Amino acid sequence: MLKTGAEIIIECLLEQGVDLIFGYPGGTILNVYDALYKYSGKIKHILTSHEQGASHAADGYARSTGKVGVCFATSGPGSTNLTTGIATAYMDSSPVVFISCNVGEDLLDRDSFQEVKMVSITKAITKCNYLVKDINKLADIIREAFYVAQNGRPGPVVIDILKNVTAETCEYNYKKPDENFNKRRHATYVNRATYTDKWSALNEEDIDLAVKMINESKKPLVVCGGGVVLSRAHKELYQFVEKIDCPIAYTVMGCGGYDGEKQKSTGLLGMHGTQSSNIAVANCDLLIVIGCRFSDRVALNRNTFAKQAKILQIDIDRNEIDKNVITTHHVIGDAKRIIEVFNKKINKAEHKQWIDFVLSFPTETEYEFSDKNLNPKQIAKVVKDIVPKYSIVTTDVGQHQMWAVQHFNYHYPGQLITSGGFGTMGFGLGAAIGAKIGNPDKIVLHITGDGSFRMNLNELATEKYYNIPIITLIYNNQVLGMVRQWQNIIYNKHFSETVLDRGPDFVKLAESFGLVGKKVTNENELKIALIDAVESKTGYVINCIIDKDEMVRPMVGVGSDITDFLIK
Repeated sequence: MLKTGAEIIIECLLEQGVDLIFGYPGGTILNVYDALYKYSGKIKHILTSHEQGASHAADGYARSTGKVGVCFATSGPGSTNLTTGIATAYMDSSPVVFISCNVGEDLLDRDSFQEVKMVSITKAITKCNYLVKDINKLADIIREAFYVAQNGRPGPVVIDILKNVTAETCEYNYKKPDENFNKRRHATYVNRATYTDKWSALNEEDIDLAVKMINESKKPLVVCGGGVVLSRAHKELYQFVEKIDCPIAYTVMGCGGYDGEKQKSTGLLGMHGTQSSNIAVANCDLLIVIGCRFSDRVALNRNTFAKQAKILQIDIDRNEIDKNVITTHHVIGDAKRIIEVFNKKINKAEHKQWIDFVLSFPTETEYEFSDKNLNPKQIAKVVKDIVPKYSIVTTDVGQHQMWAVQHFNYHYPGQLITSGGFGTMGFGLGAAIGAKIGNPDKIVLHITGDGSFRMNLNELATEKYYNIPIITLIYNNQVLGMVRQWQNIIYNKHFSETVLDRGPDFVKLAESFGLVGKKVTNENELKIALIDAVESKTGYVINCIIDKDEMVRPMVGVGSDITDFLIK
């Protein structure tokens, strides 16, 4: 069947089961939007306020649903506005396909209006990317892009298509997606895109040695990383922990990979990890790390990290093995498959004395109460009392992010959506929009700080226009809280450019967008506002006043031993 390049793009998206796109149109991508108009009954498009908001929305949709997110943008500033969102997805291994259109071939490499080399710009922040100059390759490139984005270690892919390609015509034939897709390597640039898929055969010798290490361990500790969440291996991991009877810590990206309410959970590990988790790492004899890359926020000092333990790393990406921390042994493959095999082969164990020792240390921080404002524990308490247990939480980046990890419990993969690797302020609202559209029956709570919220608050317009009922909870201390905390502890209280004692009035701002806004300073006010927000099912902004010098505790200094707490 003869179709234009623009029509082929939409047809290929339909092949992949895509029914939702986030984006923002412009001159070079108009042919695609014209085709989208003709297919409006089959694919829904969400017009965000800014391309960065679209990128985060597609990412939030992907993380919360397990599907591939899709984002459109035009050339020049339209496509470069995606780069923060692309990098965010890359660092957290989120499967998003970004489709941009560039100038026509006759204008290429002439510094034409809104021409930009997206392939060059996104080399370091994509699994792979494509510059499409030939319409006859367009369909296969889109198919390959979706395969790469979701296969093996997930991640973002960029397809940059010349405008003339979207107008030209060629034969199109429907093809059903196939997990055994023939890898044609049409990519212009490949980065971290090993085509090893999750169905690849596991190395039996590696498995058997790992099982031997687990069976021989007297003080094992499991670390649940983002790979468990991406693999949706939470049920298998629970069975594993119960069988070997050991404590389990998690990284920020691992939240939801193991139910935080379970008794063996020790909480967050690393710079702001609990005393229980960090001390367990220092005293275990076997550290079983699943889907975690040992970032500098986890293994703060690589030379002393888990120095008494053998380290067993399970990861789908061979490039992560021994990159940051040298392991004793490793197994390469999909976390879910490997844990399933472990559960069949390992012995049932009992480590009560070891668990009691680890859990004798605090798994949560206590805070002082004040009549003038709220503290993080109070906010978490009210949220847990009012907001349904299985609601989705998105966050921005800063103190509020750490408090959301430390004081809330996450029960399933995709329940917490946060920027762990790239640390993107302004991520949360766009991600909440994507998560809510992908999960219409669940409440979505967007937790943010006053600094982060300012970054992309224009997406409140998107929330209102599409009637997306998101509850935004602002931890408002009128400062850049995490930066101020470092200035307080490390920089001799030199509070350089971190004070945010300025507008807007967040309540009036919410109302100006047609949403509800409330300011709260105590538990009762927060309780009333949250009950109303949950019951009203409308967009809601709750401005929670907290002290400007409230800190995330515990805290371990950069480069320090994991038990060398600056504050507890």
